[in-house]
Amino acid sequence: MKSHILVVEDEAKLAQFVKMELEFENYEVTVATEGFGGLSVAREVKPDLILLDWMLPGISGLEICRRLRQTGDKVPIILLTAKDEVSDRVTGLDAGADDYVIKPFSIEELLARIRASLRREQEEDLDLLQFSDLTLNRSTREVFRGKRSIELTAKEFDLLEYLIAHPRQVLTRDQILERVWGYDFMGDSNIIEVYVRYLRLKLEEDKENRLIQTVRGVGYVLRE
Repeated sequence: MKSHILVVEDEAKLAQFVKMELEFENYEVTVATEGFGGLSVAREVKPDLILLDWMLPGISGLEICRRLRQTGDKVPIILLTAKDEVSDRVTGLDAGADDYVIKPFSIEELLARIRASLRREQEEDLDLLQFSDLTLNRSTREVFRGKRSIELTAKEFDLLEYLIAHPRQVLTRDQILERVWGYDFMGDSNIIEVYVRYLRLKLEEDKENRLIQTVRGVGYVLRE
């Protein structure tokens, strides 16, 4: 599937040139020419990446960055600007931009920056596992139920990771023991039940609905 890029740029010739080059590289492209329109399109179409001019009619690219980040939007943003002072770069990055390209730029450099940003985003997506309102990040080993952060031990995390990686799939006790504790585990045979209980206490601390279901005589499944 094509990646969708939103170009927010008020210089018509530059916007058209960038759009043409991106489409030649097989990207889907939408163009907005002023700040409020760019912000509206960003929220409506949910692009995979935004190329954002700093100076725009209406509201600035910097303000668009800030507003998107304030609402939790994590779309990769590359700022396009003639401002080349270090302090300007810092300001742009602090506002939420992921990268910064100084005008005039070569299209080859811009395309390389786009590929790098999309690649990072795809890699991060592989680390993020979600089911219902439960989110697990393999890279940071963070777990959230909605917006509530949940602290897990290493083994609790490993068990939850295995379950959330196989949603709605019934996992047998033997499968869980082998994957989470190792095929040569010789400990207490009730270890899975103990850790499932630990997880349920933490995941349901605020009276949330149960996600880890018991399949009697077989094992466990993550489902609503």
